Amino acid sequence: MSRQVRAGIGGWTFEPWRGVFYPKGLRQADELAYASAHLPVIEINSTYYSSQKPESFAKWAAATPEGFIFTVKASRFCTNRKVLAEGGESIGKFLDQGLIELGDRLGPILWQFMATKRFDRDDFEGFLNLLPESLAGRPLRHVVEVRHESFAQEAFLDLCRARNVAVCLTEHAEFPMIADPTADFVYARLMAGADDIETGYAPDALDRWARRLEAYAEGGAPTDLPRITPTPDHSAGRKVFAFFISEGKVRAPAAAQALMSRIDPRFHAR
Repeated sequence: MSRQVRAGIGGWTFEPWRGVFYPKGLRQADELAYASAHLPVIEINSTYYSSQKPESFAKWAAATPEGFIFTVKASRFCTNRKVLAEGGESIGKFLDQGLIELGDRLGPILWQFMATKRFDRDDFEGFLNLLPESLAGRPLRHVVEVRHESFAQEAFLDLCRARNVAVCLTEHAEFPMIADPTADFVYARLMAGADDIETGYAPDALDRWARRLEAYAEGGAPTDLPRITPTPDHSAGRKVFAFFISEGKVRAPAAAQALMSRIDPRFHAR
C-alpha cells in the first residue's frame, strides 16, 4: 500500500455504509477495525463537535493496523470566532484532550473555517502563530481549510509556506479551490461525489485525481489545476492525504478504494 498517497473517508460510523461498505452483520464495535484494514487513512470528525477522552484515542489506535494514519479535525471553538488570534486557550484544550494517545497513528490536524470568515492577514498570522510544532515531543502537521474567496491570494499562501502549514485542496461547488502546495504534504477534501455512481466519482474523474495527487507526491503540482503562485519544486516529494467527504457519502469508501487502486497497484479493495 502506498505510503506517499493515502485516500480515505471522514469518520467510520455511518449507518448507510452498513451492507454497502461494511458486511451485513458486522458488529458496530468492529467497524473501525474493518475500515482501517481496507483503507490507509481516516479523518476523525467527531472532535470538531466535542472533546473525546484519552481512552477513546488509545482504543482507536489499538484497533488499527501498523502504518495506518488518523487525521484529526480540530474543534470548532478554535476556528469559529471573530478574533482568531484569541483562540489560544481553545487550541490548548483541543490538543490536550488526548490526541497524543494516537501515537504514530497521528497524522495532520485539520483546522476548518466558516465560509463567512474572510482573510485578515494580521489575525490569521496570529492564529498560525498559536499552532505548536510538536505535542509531547511528537511533531505536528497542520492544515487549514478556508472557505472564502478572499483567501485566494499570495499573502495567505506566504503565511502558510513560512510555517509549513498546508492549505486544504477543496473540491466543492461553493468553496474556492486553492491548489497551491504550501507544505511538505498535501491535504485534499473531495466533496463532489454522487451516490448514484457506484464508485462515488466517475471513472474519468478518479483518473484525473489520481494523476493530480501523484504529481503532488512526486514534488511538483498538477498542470490542470490553476495556481496563484509558481510552485517551488519539492525534490523529496510530498505525502498526500485525500478524503472523500460530504456529497456521495454512501459511496465514499468505494471512491477512496477506487482511487487507491489507480495510484498503487499493490492496493486491493478486499
